[in-house]
Amino acid sequence: MPPPAPRPSSKPTGLDCRLAVLGADVRLTPHRREVFDVLAGSTDHPTAYEILDRVKSRSPGISLATVYNCLDHLTTAGLIKQVQLERGQSRYCANLHEHVHFHCDVCGKLIDAHPAADFEVTKFWSLPRGTNITRMDLVIRGTCEACAAK
Repeated sequence: MPPPAPRPSSKPTGLDCRLAVLGADVRLTPHRREVFDVLAGSTDHPTAYEILDRVKSRSPGISLATVYNCLDHLTTAGLIKQVQLERGQSRYCANLHEHVHFHCDVCGKLIDAHPAADFEVTKFWSLPRGTNITRMDLVIRGTCEACAAK
């Protein structure tokens, strides 16, 4: 009798680790995992339509409504961030580290910008006394290096 085949490693994914750290109680459907994996593997802050295009090859039956439902669920659970640029479509970001976004006014690229040094938000801006900051959404606008060189 041959020896039993080795079992595949059940190594936790980035999403599993994030859930464990956040203590989030989220039901992880296959579609939610696919949507999260697309976001975790991207640096361009895709829209729901772009996410749908990227997920369709792995989940052909997925619809735009399902993508929006997944994004809503993952955002509500704190696993991803929604980035809103004025009146444009929402974009999504899997980077949960403290950062802001740089938006190029020429090409539309959205780039994560991390603080160069530790700082306390309440010492940087004059906020009302007793303010409790729960989230910071900041977009810095300008021209990226590639567009400025043109």
